[in-house]
Amino acid sequence: MAMAQWNRRTWIKGVGASGATLALGGLSELALAQKNLTIGMIYVGPKDDFGYNQSHYEAASEIRKMPGIKMVGEENVPETQSVQKAMQGMISQDGATLLFPTSFGYFNPHILEVAKKNPDVRFAHCGGMWDASKHPKSVSSFFGYIDECQYLNGVIAGHMTKSKKIGFIAAKPIPQVLRNINAFTLGARSVKPDITCSVIFTGDWSMPVKEAEATNSLADQGVDVFTMHVDGPKVIVETAAKRGKFVCGYHASQAKLAPNAYLTGAEWNWVTPYKQIVDAARTGKPHPNFLRGGLKEGFVKTSPYGAMVSEGARKNADAIKAAMLKDEFEIFKGEIKDNTGKVVIAKGATIKQIDPVLEGMNYLVEGVIGSV
Repeated sequence: MAMAQWNRRTWIKGVGASGATLALGGLSELALAQKNLTIGMIYVGPKDDFGYNQSHYEAASEIRKMPGIKMVGEENVPETQSVQKAMQGMISQDGATLLFPTSFGYFNPHILEVAKKNPDVRFAHCGGMWDASKHPKSVSSFFGYIDECQYLNGVIAGHMTKSKKIGFIAAKPIPQVLRNINAFTLGARSVKPDITCSVIFTGDWSMPVKEAEATNSLADQGVDVFTMHVDGPKVIVETAAKRGKFVCGYHASQAKLAPNAYLTGAEWNWVTPYKQIVDAARTGKPHPNFLRGGLKEGFVKTSPYGAMVSEGARKNADAIKAAMLKDEFEIFKGEIKDNTGKVVIAKGATIKQIDPVLEGMNYLVEGVIGSV
């Protein structure tokens, strides 16, 4: 690929080391000891998608403010050989020694193949894929317990629905998605046990036409509160709002898109793991291979409530959130049945957020209308 095209990646350039040192007097000894670092960011979609890619771009924008950081980036890179070319170009031409290939499908085989050829480069992948028994130490995996925020979305939805029909539009029935669907449903049914949550899978992470069709279909069936797990929630949010329905957002805040329909949202706060990974790279510490965290650890956050959210809904959600922050609340606490009637978590049993069994979730809970 021509150098001119690679230069267009520098829409996320950070400050250089010399300029940063001159501008920031009185740096601590730790900061002075940190080496300069070139970071490569790769996004599967546009950085302003009001969703997954934007959440990563916002975190990268904070990291690039750090002294001694240079950042290059490329957006709209598909989960194909294209991402291998993008990563290798950033390494060979830009001198990147830390890469954040952010999309789930970048991991295997793409990151693993490029990592083999570049053993001195660190790769930080967003998802739950790294396995100590299989994967190199130069590769890491980070993710957040955003199901905590989806549970809170569900609590608000449970208070605000009039039809007792809520909806979830998702890309694929992978464990992380199923975990969010189940948390949202459990949260809503904690308020009104007879609520149902209808689920439609679109088949891929960015399918705007299918997302609009799914939203309209569920609205026609009486669903009056929506949430989602797709890369760019914009279409779902705007379509639901046009139909006079409420929405709980995902990835980043979509409040600006539908201020009269946006109740709250489940947002990523990727700057927290980013800083841990970047600090380790700059100080020569081991690459943190497996990072996880929820509300308490600052990996995720909730959107501010919309004006239409009732006082009772706010108090209920705030109380649960406070308990989560104190490690005094568990989402997956038995007895829980799946939507075929099978007991999946026994009465009295609790599966904590850190338990890897949740990352293999393969069922939909009672109250969900849909199938895996």
